[in-house]
Amino acid sequence: MKINWGTGIVISIIAFIGFIMFMVTTMITDHKYNHDLVTDRYYQKELKYQDNINAERNIKEIKNAVVVESTQKGLEIIFSKEFQTELIKGKLFLYRPSDKTLDSEFPLVLKDHKLHISENYLVEGRWNITIDFTYKNIPYLYHKELIY
Repeated sequence: MKINWGTGIVISIIAFIGFIMFMVTTMITDHKYNHDLVTDRYYQKELKYQDNINAERNIKEIKNAVVVESTQKGLEIIFSKEFQTELIKGKLFLYRPSDKTLDSEFPLVLKDHKLHISENYLVEGRWNITIDFTYKNIPYLYHKELIY
């Protein structure tokens, strides 16, 4: 049987459509390609956006207000000596963009102006660190992207 160029084009188009359908089906059904929303409460967080801008501005007014250092035993978060540690109330949120099951939240319990996060909570790769706290009823918000 001889295949002319018209039949070859039709076969090529059908093969291409079949390949695309296979890829779409694989991406939708395979749990390895899980694509969740960035955050569960996206719209509620957007409503507080101006408050976040003000809190970020507050933390920029203090030189070295928060310093995040990566150590062999985990993360060390160091707060400025300007803060009295007993007046700091808030939380630290570790966000893993590639896997939401690794996300963690910690209360700010400082010892000598430091908070230590054990390496047990961390996996190599990119992390977004958010520290949301109040000091003397003034809100502060610190963000940092970190490769651990």
